[in-house]
Amino acid sequence: MAKEQLKVLNALDVAQTQCYHFTAIIIAGMGFFTDAYDLFCISLVTKLLGRIYYHVDGAAKPGTLPPNVSAAVNGVALCGTLAGQLFFGWLGDKMGRKKVYGLTLLLMFFCSIASGLSFGHNAKAVMSTLCFFRFWLGFGIGGDYPLSATIMSEYANKKTRGAFIAAVFAMQGFGILGGGIFAIAMSSIFQAKFGAPTYEVDPVASTVPQADYLWRIILMVGALPAALTYYWRLKMPETARYTALVAKNTKQAAADMSKVLQVDIEAEPQSNEQPKAGFGLFSKEFARRHGLHLLGTTSTWFLLDIAFYSQNLFQKDIFSAIGWIPPAKTMNAIEEVFRIARAQTLIAMCSTVPGYWFTVAFIDRIGRFAIQLMGFFFMTVFMFALAFPYNHWTHKDNRIGFVVMYSLTFFFANFGPNATTFVVPAEIFPARLRSTCHGISAASGKLGAMVGAFGFLYLAQNQDKAKADAGYPAGIGVKNSLIVLGVINLLGLLFTFLVPESKGKSLEEMSGENEGDNGAGTE
Repeated sequence: MAKEQLKVLNALDVAQTQCYHFTAIIIAGMGFFTDAYDLFCISLVTKLLGRIYYHVDGAAKPGTLPPNVSAAVNGVALCGTLAGQLFFGWLGDKMGRKKVYGLTLLLMFFCSIASGLSFGHNAKAVMSTLCFFRFWLGFGIGGDYPLSATIMSEYANKKTRGAFIAAVFAMQGFGILGGGIFAIAMSSIFQAKFGAPTYEVDPVASTVPQADYLWRIILMVGALPAALTYYWRLKMPETARYTALVAKNTKQAAADMSKVLQVDIEAEPQSNEQPKAGFGLFSKEFARRHGLHLLGTTSTWFLLDIAFYSQNLFQKDIFSAIGWIPPAKTMNAIEEVFRIARAQTLIAMCSTVPGYWFTVAFIDRIGRFAIQLMGFFFMTVFMFALAFPYNHWTHKDNRIGFVVMYSLTFFFANFGPNATTFVVPAEIFPARLRSTCHGISAASGKLGAMVGAFGFLYLAQNQDKAKADAGYPAGIGVKNSLIVLGVINLLGLLFTFLVPESKGKSLEEMSGENEGDNGAGTE
């Protein structure tokens, strides 16, 4: 039996775009700015950490992090993020979005600062401290995924909901950009103040003692944007959909949204009947209604992140090939940070940021399904176009072509599944399970990120053990790795067909909550 939508929810669905929508985008978006800054800034300083703590006297090249340490430093935040997505996703449905929202930000704030501090001076102590706090930093970041997406989807009107959720996610691009620009500025200041010879001229003097402060400052500044929005997060009212559909308090929901929308909303009379408990996550009813949807959102996010996070493998080769980053021995430690930051900032400006905002512009016009399908299709095409004639791309004359193709792959990841896999899980599940299901989908993505970042780190090694990076076994080579990634993108395209289109529909229509009692009744 179809049930009429609550007046307060209908008011939100048909509301004109107002100031509070943009306030919500900024409050949720600054969380994502912080997430991206904190997750990606580590890649700017790993080379510097190798030079400072793993210097070998008499070596021809500067010190680098051993493979296991490098994997831990880069990957521990991803592990924390996966755990945080599951835990805070579940908690957001149990306690309410608002109550948990400030907590994730506090965790990010304290762990950003703590990750720049060390208990002890030797390499083991510094790396252990860094890994410990980056795990808990990741845990806080993980909570931001389901909560930000759910809050934004529940606040938005149905006409522009996709663009609003995508705009929150697009702040990631600015976070990556902000990290790069800040690292460029700080390394320029340090370089001007503490000039040093290159490694090949004087290996010891090429890393000035002050360089130890540089990486700490870059990591600790991630706490600033988190601190700036904490007050505003506490001031946000609980979303009307949680209050009305989960907490069953339509009067409070109407009062909260009357203030937000600045219109009088009449509350429905409270029913004296004890509401029936809705079906749970592990029920047959959930499997029947949303089982394939959850498989669609988890599988597409998992497959996308394998491809998305494997990009780090090729970046160093690409940057070196086009001369953006010269051989390490021809630079001092601070100059290397500057060059890496500059290269990452250029990539972010040219392909990452534009891709996100193309999604924001088009998601409510052409729909989530079309954008995701198109994104996976072009990622597959460009990966294969890089892979099959790989030897052609390695020649010096063709390297600009390689960079253009590589940039297009990640443009279509962001104007494609990287944005839509974040948007859709916040729209298609019932209110009482929305945050949990988004957390499960996002955690599946982070699992893919680990496969992409670490599986391919070993897989992409040269097939000849002698030519593989120090400490790594022989792999299948870059060409074969790119072919595997092309196949993964193709699978992503196929799994997209399990995900329904939510453009222009209310959240209750998508989740079936207008049927029976809060989606609990049988059809």
